[in-house]
Amino acid sequence: MDSSSGPRRRRRARRPRRRALFSLALALITVGCGTTAGTMYMTSPAHSPTAGAVSSSATRAADREEAVGSAAEAAVDRDALLAAAMASVDVAEGAEVSVAVLDPDSGETASGGGGAFDTASIVKVDILAALLLQAQDAGRTLTAEEKTYATAMIENSDNDSASALWRTIGTADGLDAANERFGLTGTAGGDGPLWGLTQTTAADQLTLLRQVFTATGSELTEASRTYVRELMERVAAGQRWGVSAAADGTAWALKNGWLRRSTTGLWVINSIGRVTAGGHGYLVAVLSRGSATQEDGIALAEAAARAAVSVFTGDGAVDPAVQSSS
Repeated sequence: MDSSSGPRRRRRARRPRRRALFSLALALITVGCGTTAGTMYMTSPAHSPTAGAVSSSATRAADREEAVGSAAEAAVDRDALLAAAMASVDVAEGAEVSVAVLDPDSGETASGGGGAFDTASIVKVDILAALLLQAQDAGRTLTAEEKTYATAMIENSDNDSASALWRTIGTADGLDAANERFGLTGTAGGDGPLWGLTQTTAADQLTLLRQVFTATGSELTEASRTYVRELMERVAAGQRWGVSAAADGTAWALKNGWLRRSTTGLWVINSIGRVTAGGHGYLVAVLSRGSATQEDGIALAEAAARAAVSVFTGDGAVDPAVQSSS
């Protein structure tokens, strides 16, 4: 088991909106979009004033309003496209999934599902990021012992190493303080030693991945970002499933989480990371719960990751035969 379950955490996030977002976005395609998929990919139409027309403040204001409206429509279309892609994903009765994807170059995102989920072991990326931020603040590098723990925690998902670093950063208080600086707004550390019951959202996981994989606005130094990325690129062979299913080759960096809840016997299966598809990098976060088996949860997470990336590549589901999953 990825991490042990225990008493529920002291802070509960809002219950998730289940599949309503997917249904709403599908409706937007039919009612609000009325265009081809190719049209949905555009950003904002260029304004072409009539020849000889005199520029005025009213014209400029209209142009700005049109550009803002077009950009908002494009953002809605991304979510609608994801909803359409997710419609073909088999979500078992009682299971829930939330997914989000970011194109770091354009800043465009798409998301579906909502609410807060138990992190299980994906929180280990957050723990390491918090540790590195604290070390930066203290003007020091990680100790040899901390590096040993970090390697085992990310590459092998070692729980004892995670517990040791959880205590080092100050448990939930330390994680929450770091996340406030990282810009995470829907994540709260688990009670006491229960780091695996930290609550998070797919949107927050994209924010965390942006801190690790992009320089713009990151609180982490280039050295810190490189360190986390390299560990995520070397996860153990048996853990190379999840968002890697959306990659078109072996270019990925990820961390997975899996947890069978003792109260229900159902599985939490999560996956976060960066994948390369069509020669372009995407940040992807998939959170799920309620799968009857671990295998079912993995299949759901991988299908959701492929659907998310297809919103930008337009390729649909990637052939599982070319994946690095195990």
